[in-house]
Amino acid sequence: MKSYFSFIILFVVSFYGVAQNGNIKGVVVDNDGLQVPFSNILIESLNKGTYSDVDGNFLLLDVPEGNQTLTVKYLGYEDAKAEVLVEAGKTATVKISIASKALELDGVVINGFNSGQARALNTQKNKTNITNIVSTDQIGKFPDANIGDAVKRIPGITMQVDQGEARNIIVRGLAPQLNSVTLNGSRIPSAEGDNRNVQMDLIPSDMIQTIEVNKAVTPDMDADALGGSVNLITRTSPQGFRFSATGGSGVNFITDKRILNGSFLLGDRSENGKLGWMVSASFNDNDFGSDNFEAEWTDEFEYNAFNDEDNLEEVDVNPYANVFEIREYLVQRIRRSFSANLDYKLNKNNNIYFKSIYNWRDDRENRFRLEHEILDGEDIESGDFSVDGSGNLTGFLVEVKRQSKGGIDNSRNKNRRLEDQRMFNFSLGGEHLANDLQIDWMASVSKASEERLNERYLEYESEYGITFNNNLEDPLFTPQDADDALFSDFELGEVSEENQYTEERDINLFVNFQLPLNLFGEKDGFLKFGAKTRFKNKNRDNDFTEYSPLTSALDMLGDVPTRNYSDADFLAGSQYAVGHFATPEFIGSLNLNDAAQFEGENLPEEYLTANFDADENVYAAYAMTNQKLSSQLSMLVGVRVEHTQINSLGNELIFDVDGDYAGTNQLKDENSYTNVLPGLHLKYNLKNDHTVLRFAWTNTLARPNYVDLVPYQETNNEDEEIFLGNSELDPTTSMNFDVMAEHYFKSVGIVSGGLFYKNIQDFVYTSQSEDNNGYEVYQPLNGEGATVFGAEVSLQRKLDFLPGFAKNFSVMLNYTYLTSSADGIKNEDGDERADLDLPGTAPNMFNGSLAYATKKMSFRLSANYSDSYIDEIGGSAFEDRYYDEQFFLDFNANVSINKNLSLYLGINNITDQPLRYFQGVKARTMQKEFYGQRLTFGLKYDVFKN
Repeated sequence: MKSYFSFIILFVVSFYGVAQNGNIKGVVVDNDGLQVPFSNILIESLNKGTYSDVDGNFLLLDVPEGNQTLTVKYLGYEDAKAEVLVEAGKTATVKISIASKALELDGVVINGFNSGQARALNTQKNKTNITNIVSTDQIGKFPDANIGDAVKRIPGITMQVDQGEARNIIVRGLAPQLNSVTLNGSRIPSAEGDNRNVQMDLIPSDMIQTIEVNKAVTPDMDADALGGSVNLITRTSPQGFRFSATGGSGVNFITDKRILNGSFLLGDRSENGKLGWMVSASFNDNDFGSDNFEAEWTDEFEYNAFNDEDNLEEVDVNPYANVFEIREYLVQRIRRSFSANLDYKLNKNNNIYFKSIYNWRDDRENRFRLEHEILDGEDIESGDFSVDGSGNLTGFLVEVKRQSKGGIDNSRNKNRRLEDQRMFNFSLGGEHLANDLQIDWMASVSKASEERLNERYLEYESEYGITFNNNLEDPLFTPQDADDALFSDFELGEVSEENQYTEERDINLFVNFQLPLNLFGEKDGFLKFGAKTRFKNKNRDNDFTEYSPLTSALDMLGDVPTRNYSDADFLAGSQYAVGHFATPEFIGSLNLNDAAQFEGENLPEEYLTANFDADENVYAAYAMTNQKLSSQLSMLVGVRVEHTQINSLGNELIFDVDGDYAGTNQLKDENSYTNVLPGLHLKYNLKNDHTVLRFAWTNTLARPNYVDLVPYQETNNEDEEIFLGNSELDPTTSMNFDVMAEHYFKSVGIVSGGLFYKNIQDFVYTSQSEDNNGYEVYQPLNGEGATVFGAEVSLQRKLDFLPGFAKNFSVMLNYTYLTSSADGIKNEDGDERADLDLPGTAPNMFNGSLAYATKKMSFRLSANYSDSYIDEIGGSAFEDRYYDEQFFLDFNANVSINKNLSLYLGINNITDQPLRYFQGVKARTMQKEFYGQRLTFGLKYDVFKN
């Protein structure tokens, strides 16, 4: 293939080597010297034009020699013109500044439009494919600390929440592992151990310049974007000096603990304009927590009626919680990010660049869990439970556990479980022009890791009778005799320590070539082709050790230091009193390596099947052409081919006849497949140049999670369960159709609407079945097919047509509707299930904001809603897990003290929206976790020198 591409390069260079015209290369900037992306650059006398790229740069090829007049058009800005002298065989350079447009209404001049919104809408309007854009200025208008919270405001996107922050992205109803997240076009590795999800809460929002959501990908993009591709574009070197800094604080009302945050950006360009540089950093220290309860539900109950464990009696009962937990979390999250970018213009036709980002997050956590698990089957007799006349199980015996989670006592862990997450990306690239041949290339190295060392659990146990309130939404277990539930009488159950490490490494290499090609007489067409290689390795290395004390010092919970963690303001309800637990300081002080105090036992059955090593290499090539079929209609058509090779290593646990661990077998397997993925995009600009119609036919894929591909086997004899991997899984593929209409207002705004349809094959789900020995078998399988149909409408508009002060209001509204179906999924009895939605497809999603802005201040109230949806398919409809609906309301304000200095204030989660899962039916709560409100405030300073 290398020889093939070398031949093409030599051929096209020699073919175009006789060109007598010249080229124009330039950059478009605003009054502050900041690059203006996707502006429209025209030579009207020649009916020739192009668009600037994301960094404001543009290139016009094959321009006749002589003086040429360039016109730059941009929504919200005055048209700008520049004269350029073009010489044959040479490249002329130019820098064009554009000024914001003043809007005149009823004799009043208004300059206060949102420049960030103008940049985003211009980019969206001029893109060939269906895209949503959010600029850095828009991100700053919302109180979003991480990039995940910023992304959730884009049409068709909802986010799954972890500890109160948006983490996993769902695009158009497709689960997180079905979407791709890239950084400057390179895939971001994932630190998640069992999936491909990119942790969006790892990246601070103030380190990103633009969020680009491609809902219909083109052949020059990675194809593993079944739902969509989210490209995060980091800040680039400015055209002149720039310094920006932010400092602030705040409070989390759930803990009344402080928040600290700060960031800075510094950049400039050398006097000759060749070298540009930019460095930036961000810091956020957030001390918070969450209040939580969880339940597992069943509708089966057995007891030992005849003192015979092989002859159990079954009782018909209504669904009840057989496991119930109250949890309190105390968390400190420190997020740091560093970036350094350079670009150097070797000459007019060649430049190179270096981009880097390093994200590092520490999560320190203590968790206090009060768990109740029902005793049934052979463990209880008829007098140990009660059932009322309606079939409600009202009382039963439970095994109760009080578990403290912590870490060792050192400067890093601080007696807490420390989750150390890091992600870096270093990229080196170049852009070159050889006559009419454009060449760009990039090589990047990236890595994501999650390390959890010396994670400790100290657990105490007891047994007693409880009363169950039969409330499906807010279940509650109450001790029948308070004396039986005294914490001091709990006996030692377990002392353990585990270490976890997950790492994913990526090496990306790509090269693109582009040539002018006009097949239909219209100008500005091109042929583009290229190749990309991605080498990926993911591995997981965990261990688990259980310790047996050799003294009686830990025998009873009443004998060790404890603290009462019950809270009268517990957000899940004051009735959920979690009670006393061993303190983190005591757990951290234990010397588990002292052979005189503890005897340790390594337990491979607790962790070994989670360990794996997988290599995934992807080789891709594409070719596409963009042609103008008329002055208003353009077509992009092409094909991408991706070949995937996977080698994986997993473990099989071997147990003896008594169910005890007896050894391990390493299992190796490999798999490969090739996908041919054609695509077509049509774009029609109406004559008014403010209305755009789009159509897209694309083909995309999603590769299975590594943990599903790894050949492993685990048998749990106690619970009679078997877990299997499946190295023969096929990738999920989808044929996608999109139609979209967009109308852009002259006063910077948009109204749009569209429909989309996805025909999905071979989606992956976890099958539950029963083997000949009565064991439940869990294994990932390919389903037959699924379909997703949806509609999107969006409106962004400054209400400048209203009289008086009302003209300073603006609105942003978007709504997405989804419906889906999934086929080929069987229940635990082997029967195919009907009327099943594809997991992750929320039927209704809504974003809205109402803002008021003048030259000195702005206020914004923002709302985000997503409907409930099936999250995980169980063995039956009763066991299906759903992610409940959520409605977030946020407020923020900015006040300008002078041109460079401003004050900001934000309030997040005004509605105190909990994270909630339910099982089977909406009323049956599986998890309900509250985070409370968060208040932030501070100062921003920004100075430009063009």
